[in-house]
Amino acid sequence: MITVVISSYKYGHLAAHCIESLLSQSLSPERILFVDDGGFDCGHLPELYPGIEYVFRPTNLGVVDNFQDMLTMVDTEYVLFIGADNWLRSDTIDLLSSAKSDIVTYDIIVTGELKEEILTRVPGETIPHQGDFYWDRQGLHHGSMMYRTSFGKKIGYKKKCVNGKYPQEDWNLWDRMIEQGATVESRKEGLLFYRRHRENFLKYASN
Repeated sequence: MITVVISSYKYGHLAAHCIESLLSQSLSPERILFVDDGGFDCGHLPELYPGIEYVFRPTNLGVVDNFQDMLTMVDTEYVLFIGADNWLRSDTIDLLSSAKSDIVTYDIIVTGELKEEILTRVPGETIPHQGDFYWDRQGLHHGSMMYRTSFGKKIGYKKKCVNGKYPQEDWNLWDRMIEQGATVESRKEGLLFYRRHRENFLKYASN
């Protein structure tokens, strides 16, 4: 029983790819929740994809508060958050459905027009892979890890900033789950396609 939460802020032009990746899964998630956190560019999606649940915020809550609020809406055993600019491999939910641990991580394929930026961001952590970059995240935190909903709700999200700039929305969740004895399992599969693109940077420049 897995809920996938797709979160968007000014990614409306990229979101269809993400949604399609969820709707074409070999095993469908129990629920798909899509939230537009005040970006005002996703109004076209319900007509295209009427089978999922939508939240359209009148104002931008910001990453941490948005994630915390969406977490309260989840009632399945597991939850997985994904940015609307990324997508999942078509067998991801099937592979994750046998999870027994409190946290499940998996590897990442870094792609997109600015994928080479990852070489500067995390030097030495990726290897070339079919024209993209493979990022081994075995047993390590990343932004689309899947975790047990009840455990996540007990801890909750909290701002944790790097260099006092942007909140790292789920580091607090990861750290505290581990501190409280959460079990972790990893899938040696590149399941998340992490798109690096110009809007990753431009959307913050206007704030």
